[in-house]
Amino acid sequence: MKTYYVYILECLDKSYYTGFTSKLHTRILEHQTGKHPESYTHKRRPVKLVYYAKFTDPNHAIESEKQIKKWSRAKKEALINNEYKNLPNLSKKKF
Repeated sequence: MKTYYVYILECLDKSYYTGFTSKLHTRILEHQTGKHPESYTHKRRPVKLVYYAKFTDPNHAIESEKQIKKWSRAKKEALINNEYKNLPNLSKKKF
């Protein structure tokens, strides 16, 4: 069974990049070496892998990636730091 990954990289400028791949190690090396000059991480190297999750269904992985990309920085950091109990509160809008 093939494994798919959703991952978060911390860039040199402290921003986060979220991606999807079936070859995590290879993809991280591509980010580190700047293989794709047009990519978000190219000018923000070096990058550091700070989170990843495994999936067996590529559709679930892609859905997760899209969801995480919409999250606030605080919510991404809660995920990175395994603070799962904080995720629901970080989803609520403040009025």
